[in-house]
Amino acid sequence: MLEKFPFYLGLLVVILLLIMLANKIKVAYPILLVLAGLAISFIPKVPLIQIEPNLIFFIFLPPLLYEAAWTVSWKEMWRWRRIITSFAFVVVFVSALSVALVANYMIPGFSLALGFVLGGIVSPPDAVSAGAILKFVKVPKTISSILEGESLLNDASSLIIFRFAMIAVATEQFIFYKAAVSFSWMIFGGVGIGLLIGWLFMKAHKYLPTDANVDIVLSLLTPYIIYLAAEQVHSSGVLAVVCGGLLLSNNRHRFLSSKSRLQGVNVWQSLCFILNGFVFMLIGLDLPQITNGLKVEDVSIPTAIGYGVLITFVLIISRILSSYGAVVVTLIARNFITVADNRNPGYKTPFILGWTGMRGVVSLAAALSIPVYLNNGNGFPQRNLILFITFIVILLTLVIQGLTLPYFIRKIKLTDIYDPIPRDEAYNIVRTELAEFALHYLKTNYEDQSKNNPSLQQLIQKWEQQINGVDDEAISADLKEIYLDLLNQQREWLRNKNKQDQTLDESVIRKQMHYLDIEEEKLRYI
Repeated sequence: MLEKFPFYLGLLVVILLLIMLANKIKVAYPILLVLAGLAISFIPKVPLIQIEPNLIFFIFLPPLLYEAAWTVSWKEMWRWRRIITSFAFVVVFVSALSVALVANYMIPGFSLALGFVLGGIVSPPDAVSAGAILKFVKVPKTISSILEGESLLNDASSLIIFRFAMIAVATEQFIFYKAAVSFSWMIFGGVGIGLLIGWLFMKAHKYLPTDANVDIVLSLLTPYIIYLAAEQVHSSGVLAVVCGGLLLSNNRHRFLSSKSRLQGVNVWQSLCFILNGFVFMLIGLDLPQITNGLKVEDVSIPTAIGYGVLITFVLIISRILSSYGAVVVTLIARNFITVADNRNPGYKTPFILGWTGMRGVVSLAAALSIPVYLNNGNGFPQRNLILFITFIVILLTLVIQGLTLPYFIRKIKLTDIYDPIPRDEAYNIVRTELAEFALHYLKTNYEDQSKNNPSLQQLIQKWEQQINGVDDEAISADLKEIYLDLLNQQREWLRNKNKQDQTLDESVIRKQMHYLDIEEEKLRYI
């Protein structure tokens, strides 16, 4: 490992340069990283990279899921819960089923169980790829909310399909009632363990004498402990991390200080930035290992590429058709149940949701986790072909869909029929209302102090003028205490505003919350 350390340092430099290039030319960085890894793998004397699936499942996946759970809006997830659930579970299952049927019919030696193994591997879209692409184009909040919510759950559903398919291949049988019990435990056990451990960590943050550094280290430990605990009892570690992360995220202002929140955001963003960069580079570098395996099964590379193209086509078509199917079901269901919005979204939104189906790290990790040998000593059938097809699917979806998605978004000119007002306008409205609340609170609770306190009078004047922050000058301890009290009251007002106004974009609230954290942090230095 040590002799390869300079190589990994060089990779890190290449990753940083490629990401800067991607931002410059406005291309999603996962595309460039995979292609660069693929190109580097053909350079003579480059060390052969063998990706350990446990390295991805236990080292990379928990923090990436946890960070995603902290950035997603729970309110938006709940608002679009039906369509998010349908994409994360139903669409994933439909994709896996489509792949299983086509593979069983078109690829020699592929049983239906093997087809579901492949389907479970390639069915979940990659959230990082979509997010990297969408930051270069403006999309309605509806689409981004659905994609963010789906990304938290589809990995769990696909890995559950994969796990049951693996059991069917190994035992050559499928007992429905046992599978149903195991499926229920994976779902409910994962959710329960995630919430329980998340609650314990929340109490640890709140009642132990922690500081910002300790809080950040505890936050780094949290996803790993949740994931390992859930996997040890054979429930879904992915769901456990997501549920624990959502619980802690939605209570962050109750147990973390402003300093912990501000520093923690920077640490987590940098960590996940590095992890994502390495993962996509390693995908490209792993090609020689995958192609070498095809020789064992006596499958030519052109034939294997053809199978990969076929499966990619099936995945793209099945997801697009499922997107339109979800719209039809919703339009029918609105006559019987309450939906988030009963208006017809038209044909544009479902198409974009269907086209955001790039595959990534979870698919490759699942494929690599297939054992070389079964329990009876026989080799796992079609293992190397499954690995190669998975690589082709990841490559093609990233390049084809990833490069064309911004074009389609700009060409179609999406408008969000669900957003009543633009986000910038909503932010200004909330900021004004918050200033009015602050003035009312100060004049009601500190009227006597303000008569003889010029600094407090100046603070009131600044809120009246809607000027951000206080002057960088020394202020008294009493005024600091008053201002801290005001900031806490403003946070409570924002939380209530977020709960009461279901049409308000939560990112507006979070932006103002972040501003209040900065204001509180400034008080430490003045």
